Amino acid sequence: MYADTRTSMKKFLLGFGGYAIFQNMGFYMIAAVLMPQRLKDVGVENPDALLGIISAAGAMISLFVNVLVGALSDKTRSKLGKRKPWYLAGGLISAISFYSIGVPSSGSGILLAYCFANIGQNMMTAPIVATISDVVPEKNRGSVSAAYGGGITVGQAFGTLLGSVLIFSTHLGFLVSGMMYILASAMAYIFLPQESNIDRTSKISQENIFRVIVYAFTPPLKGAMDFWLAFVCRTSLIVAYQMIAAYQLYILQDYIGQSKTQAAAIISIMSIITMIVSFISTVFSGYLSDKLGKRKPPVILSCLLYGVGIAMPFLFPSVMGMLLFAGIAGLGFGIYMAVDQALNVDVLPNKNDAGKDLGFLNIASCAGQAMGAGITSTLVTVSGGYTIVFPVAILITILAALSVWKIKGVQ
Repeated sequence: MYADTRTSMKKFLLGFGGYAIFQNMGFYMIAAVLMPQRLKDVGVENPDALLGIISAAGAMISLFVNVLVGALSDKTRSKLGKRKPWYLAGGLISAISFYSIGVPSSGSGILLAYCFANIGQNMMTAPIVATISDVVPEKNRGSVSAAYGGGITVGQAFGTLLGSVLIFSTHLGFLVSGMMYILASAMAYIFLPQESNIDRTSKISQENIFRVIVYAFTPPLKGAMDFWLAFVCRTSLIVAYQMIAAYQLYILQDYIGQSKTQAAAIISIMSIITMIVSFISTVFSGYLSDKLGKRKPPVILSCLLYGVGIAMPFLFPSVMGMLLFAGIAGLGFGIYMAVDQALNVDVLPNKNDAGKDLGFLNIASCAGQAMGAGITSTLVTVSGGYTIVFPVAILITILAALSVWKIKGVQ
């Protein structure tokens, strides 16, 4: 049976929300500010291109690790269906690796450290996201998804803000980032509920590793059309998001014409704006999604808002344009994150394979990161600037809206 008590709901909110806040604080300190600045500080000749390569390499590693660990999380459950805390080992690996990004003085060293960081990060995320399917009743998934999504938006904003504050003390910044991953693991371990709706004996001891790997990388096919439409939606939205978010420091410096100090200050303001509007929209959207029993309308609205937000720096290539992007796109991003995990769980073809199949949906995040960074890097290299990046990202958000509109099994 699903746990459905007030105490359990508090644990859901603290466990999933707390984990998401600290994990995303650590990640966005690095990805949005400190690593791009580190590439410039060590004298990389073409930091835009190398940032795209680093993001793509990390995403490809994440793709493999997320699916494999998600499958192992399914196969190594206890007799009561409880998943093993893979995230503890993942948190330690992430902490050491993200701190290590600040140590090497070459682009190749930074690339290697970031790849190891993504191994640890996905060892954390895969089993934690799958736990939503195990322990959260359907009527509460919108609220729990909102807590998780709200944690992501708050963590992203605080992480970007803290990264901009520490842009002149990057060594300390990388250390703080590592500590965020330790805190994220602790929040999950302390507060995630012990109950599960799964009651079956683990089969891992009876299966060889080859069968586990085959299971891990067998995509859901039967009755999975809605699943793959959700996959396209998520991939497209993350591509569009990553095209702008991963390059916001460079956009401010090279497209808007701000200095390092000015860009850091603007990123701080953008982070505060994004955090406020995203948090408010996440809280209300998750609650309304549960009350109305609908997932699709909020996602479609979020795609449209994000597209409008991206248009702001394109139409107004100024600091004001970037601030409008932070507000409007942040509003859309918050609405999407409120129902993202609830929608993903609702379209699963088989709940017993939640870890594996959600691992495939998490490929959307990995592929989106790789494709978004790669597209921006290519467009900038070919065109010599960022102007064309914005209309391309807008078209991709429209594709995201169309794909979720076609989902039939979820309202």
